[in-house]
Amino acid sequence: MATKGKYNIDFLGMRKLAMGFSLLFVTISIASLAIRGLSFGIDFTGGTLVEVSYQNTVEIEDVRNTLSAEGYKDAVVQYFGTAKDVMIRVPLKGKEKGALVSEKIMRSLHKKKNEFVTDTDPISKEQTCSVKGQRQVCLVQMRRVEFVGPQVGDELANQGGLAMLYALFGILAYVAFRFEWRFAVGSVIALVHDVIITVGVFSVFQMEFSLTVLAAILAVIGYSLNDTIVVFDRIRENFRKLRKESPQEIMNRSINQTLPRTILTSLTTLLVLISLYFFGGDIIHNFSVALILGIVIGTYSSIYIASPAVLMLGISRENLLQVKQEGGEKKAAP
Repeated sequence: MATKGKYNIDFLGMRKLAMGFSLLFVTISIASLAIRGLSFGIDFTGGTLVEVSYQNTVEIEDVRNTLSAEGYKDAVVQYFGTAKDVMIRVPLKGKEKGALVSEKIMRSLHKKKNEFVTDTDPISKEQTCSVKGQRQVCLVQMRRVEFVGPQVGDELANQGGLAMLYALFGILAYVAFRFEWRFAVGSVIALVHDVIITVGVFSVFQMEFSLTVLAAILAVIGYSLNDTIVVFDRIRENFRKLRKESPQEIMNRSINQTLPRTILTSLTTLLVLISLYFFGGDIIHNFSVALILGIVIGTYSSIYIASPAVLMLGISRENLLQVKQEGGEKKAAP
């Protein structure tokens, strides 16, 4: 096949192999989601989130051991910002109220420092402590506390799922109006592919799935669609200009022509996300992981899933060329 331009890669010639790999990963993802499910954060399951600040640096393992001795073995402890700031997330446990949980956590942390709270609300940012009869600023202070009930968590999960479905339906309608229904179906197939595999990775490795991860997946949908639309636009343009080439040849040419833009955009985006992964701290770790996965999978799907799906649906030049209407007027196909 002769393809003019810098690149001459037969992408669609490898579509069966690529779609086989995709089918394998999608199957593994669906199986993991059905068997293991997702490791939901307290945003969805309910629980208590406490942010504390130490006067000096603190070891995470020491905080975990302290909370474990207090009965909070499932507590998630991680740094946020600096080695002096710690975030503690405790899943919902029985009917224990969030206010009591936060108070018990703070008392156990003070006890670890041989301190006890006096005179002030444990939630206050201006805590003072009494140590051996001398009043001084606490070595550990509460900065923020949040409580999420189980009903709120269920509601957030339902709304998050609906937001994803609404996004996919909106994209289907937009692409069908902007291009042609085969392109719309191809783009939605690619987006569903991206979402299932990204969420599947979180299920396989049991990484925490929180609201920030959900936001990252919605952002991935938009990014992947943008990349797909660029390819589709070039395909439509070439279908109208190139009259002697087959649909597969036209699609291959279009993908090769947009490849430099795709590579440049994806690499620059990945550089930022990789920096966030290594230097952004634990608080956005899973957020950056979801975006990195989504960018890589989305770039792959715009080449190997979206375009082959359109080809398999039987796209032809007649679907995109101008059609003659009654009265002699011409109207461009969508």
